[in-house]
Amino acid sequence: MGRIGKEVAGQVISFIGLVGVSVTCGIPMWRVTTYIGANITTAQIVWDGLWMNCVMQSTGQMQCRLNNAIMTMTRDLQAAQALVIISILFGFIGFMITFIGVKCTSCLKNDSSKANVVIIGGCLIIVSAILVLIPASWSAAVTITDFQNPLTIETQKREIGASIYIGWGATVFLLIGGIILTTSCPPQKPMYGYPGNQPAPMYPYAGPRPNPATYAPVYAPPSSQSYTGTGTYIPNKPYAAQPTYTARQYL
Repeated sequence: MGRIGKEVAGQVISFIGLVGVSVTCGIPMWRVTTYIGANITTAQIVWDGLWMNCVMQSTGQMQCRLNNAIMTMTRDLQAAQALVIISILFGFIGFMITFIGVKCTSCLKNDSSKANVVIIGGCLIIVSAILVLIPASWSAAVTITDFQNPLTIETQKREIGASIYIGWGATVFLLIGGIILTTSCPPQKPMYGYPGNQPAPMYPYAGPRPNPATYAPVYAPPSSQSYTGTGTYIPNKPYAAQPTYTARQYL
């Protein structure tokens, strides 16, 4: 039950991280720019994402435009598009592989094979976490550098958006879930003398067997040598008769 609970916990945590990566990829909040003009009516918020840019006016109106030209984007966002998509693929494949090898399923018969499949799925989830961590940290570093650059115009200074924070949180969940799944190892030593926790072999009962220790009379052929009676049954020392005793000797 301990191994099953650990594997289920790793799957749940990995699923939460996978959802976080999907949200990071979808919402256009990698960078946020707040611009306030001469009055409040000219204020607007600009959101930069991987696939679209959105502008929200102070009146509540929002306009979004798809990023049709990839070359117009910055290098960190260009790399983030590829890395985040690959991260989602690795995480999804690893998450589905773990269902094949968990102990509570019957897809594989051998416990050692199940554990190896779960370990492979956990490794893929860890790779997914690294792939989403790289673009999130890279984009955050570029955003902070541009914001602190004195040559950057005030209206072009951007701040870190919610997508990067969600990406960092998803990385933590994926790392924890992947590490939990990779620790699902089978016992190294065979239990009860049989590898892979396999049951002991059953042997059919053949019934009572004759006792091999029974002895039968053995026929020996007579000796060809003639018998010579050299022995004697007369005792070597003759026995003397016990002397008679009279009653006077004891008085």
